[in-house]
Amino acid sequence: MEQAKVWGRYFPRIEFLSNFIVVIVVTIGGFLVIGDEISLGTLVAFSNYIFMLIWPMRMAGWLTNVIAQCYASVKKVEKIFEEQPEIKNPLNPVKPEEFKGHVVFKNVSFKYNEIPVLKNINIDAKPGSTIAVMGVTGSGKTSLINLIGRFYDVSEGSVLIDGIDVRDMDLKFLRSKISIVMQDVFLFSDSIRENICFGVDEVSDKKLNGMSRNILDEKLITVSKDAKAYDFISKMPQKFDTVVGERGVRLSGGQKQRISIARAFMKDAKILILDDATSALDMETEQEIQKALEKYRDVTKFIIAHRISAVKNADEILIFEDGEIVERGKHQELLDLKGRYYETYLNQLGKMTLYDKEEVI
Repeated sequence: MEQAKVWGRYFPRIEFLSNFIVVIVVTIGGFLVIGDEISLGTLVAFSNYIFMLIWPMRMAGWLTNVIAQCYASVKKVEKIFEEQPEIKNPLNPVKPEEFKGHVVFKNVSFKYNEIPVLKNINIDAKPGSTIAVMGVTGSGKTSLINLIGRFYDVSEGSVLIDGIDVRDMDLKFLRSKISIVMQDVFLFSDSIRENICFGVDEVSDKKLNGMSRNILDEKLITVSKDAKAYDFISKMPQKFDTVVGERGVRLSGGQKQRISIARAFMKDAKILILDDATSALDMETEQEIQKALEKYRDVTKFIIAHRISAVKNADEILIFEDGEIVERGKHQELLDLKGRYYETYLNQLGKMTLYDKEEVI
């Protein structure tokens, strides 16, 4: 908006002045030529001189606009640099020697701008377990997982990992142990290889530290197969060296999600969070990824999803509503309860074929 104001203030004036000068020269010069006071050649030459003067004037006006735009941009960048993070490292940060990934929510409540988002949440996710979270949009599912990586601090209660409050942990250490796959995937304008390896400690600035190229390639292939991305990657002309474009513009939504899942597997984190990470995938591919997750038995997994097929094998399924857990249990237990989970189950099965029902059950 500021840019438009600057452009509207200066550009019309410069254009009017330059064109007005041309009109004056041509008009007066035309009368002088008719009166034989100057020759036509003199008028043409003078007009050319005027055009030579007008061009720098227009460029000066354009440059004024660019400088004003630059100044407005610099102010915005300065504001970002001056912004102080709300979440800060503790004075004496803790770095546990052994990180197992035992996540406990203890009487957790969370408010955002004084608006209650989570209310009295209690969860015990043991190492290697799978916790599934379901609920309507705005029920607090994403806010829940944001507390694990301490992107926000709890308003009441505590989030513990291996018995240590996350507020006492070193932030960089804590987040290095967590992999998050969001529904809105961000890919860099780089190769598939670099996008999958992004965030991996052993690979930095495209140089290997303690990991041979062969071992890296083997791991790339393994995680790509687990994420069901290897098939389409291997069909590309440059395979893992294929550049995906800004935000993965050259890939489909499902392909981007699978690369993002492969990136999470590549990190070898002890806590894996999938926030509606398979929403763009077909049910068959989703089922294959669910089976691949079983290989990561020592990883604590939090799965946020809307499909029954994505959560049915979880050790515990949590149903959220208005920031509260209204139902919890295993798949069959919640079906027997005949509550909200059961209603969701019936709604989804009503749109499925017999084959799909057998897959879900």
